[in-house]
Amino acid sequence: MADKKKASRRGEALQKLKADLAGGTPGAAYIFFGEESYLREYYLGELRKKLIPEGFETFNYHSLEGKDLTVQTLAEMIEAMPMMAERTLTVVTDWDMFRLGEDQREKLIGLLEDLPPYCCAVFVYDTIDYKPNKTQKRLCRALDTYVEAVEFQAAESRDLLPWISRRFKALGKEIDRQTSEYLIFTCGGLMTGLVPEIEKIAAYAKGVSVTRGDIDAVADPVLSAEVFKLSDAVLRGEYDQAASILGDLLKLQTEPIMILAALGSQIRRIWTARLALDSGKDRYWLMELWGMKSDYPAKLLLSAAQKTTGDWCAQAVRRCQALDRRMKSERGVDSAGELKLLLVQLAAFSGGKE
Repeated sequence: MADKKKASRRGEALQKLKADLAGGTPGAAYIFFGEESYLREYYLGELRKKLIPEGFETFNYHSLEGKDLTVQTLAEMIEAMPMMAERTLTVVTDWDMFRLGEDQREKLIGLLEDLPPYCCAVFVYDTIDYKPNKTQKRLCRALDTYVEAVEFQAAESRDLLPWISRRFKALGKEIDRQTSEYLIFTCGGLMTGLVPEIEKIAAYAKGVSVTRGDIDAVADPVLSAEVFKLSDAVLRGEYDQAASILGDLLKLQTEPIMILAALGSQIRRIWTARLALDSGKDRYWLMELWGMKSDYPAKLLLSAAQKTTGDWCAQAVRRCQALDRRMKSERGVDSAGELKLLLVQLAAFSGGKE
């Protein structure tokens, strides 16, 4: 229930930003954060277009880096009067305001409480996380009162699928829903990562319609997609195929501990899918359990779970956990070799059975 309330608040903040832009009435201050940098940059651009007349950027648009930034410097930019415009835009990137000393923090609170009506300030969190320190109650209260925090997360499937279709159409290509879902599964659900992949695939595809083969030929798959293929090969008892995928990941210099973590996570997901099958639950239960934005990965999990048993999943998870502890606690462990041995052990069970 708490997660649903948080998701609702996040959605409301983004909707308010959209309404502010549509009505030509951006707020006084925003915090932009979250993993979807494509959307973050898009809305920064929209704010800039709304507020800054072309040709007057030098006078009305101010960009500041958070490192070593003082409240005094920020105040100078925010309080600078606009020229040939109604408002200014000040963008501050990666400023961890919760690490400020007490004097600077009090000055920031005072600035937020008295923002000029002609300014719009945006605090962008790019390479650092936005993590409010609840012990700093006065600053948190000022931020909650005077600043709109907008989190940019991966888009829901209902928004992402038509967006993918439009991107391909602009490049003279077509893609159906099922192939779009495969693209998301293969390359991840962030628009930031999908943009260059769509451009590569569109350039490669010979026909008008994009196929799964086009995606497989040129797309760079995310780790989770590769590990799913690896785990599926294990479940089929196909060690050679699983070892080939592992070898490709190691050639790309993917850290063995990251591969192991992704494999353990994938097997736990398959285990929950096996439990779903055994208890009569459907893909929507899995979607809610794992916070999935579409039913495509849930259907893949259920398909994988049909090849195995709950007992095999439990044993596989324990083996992954044991190797994880060894890698983290013992010196001189041949991590890549141990991963290959783990695959041999897991693939030794045909169809998840001894």
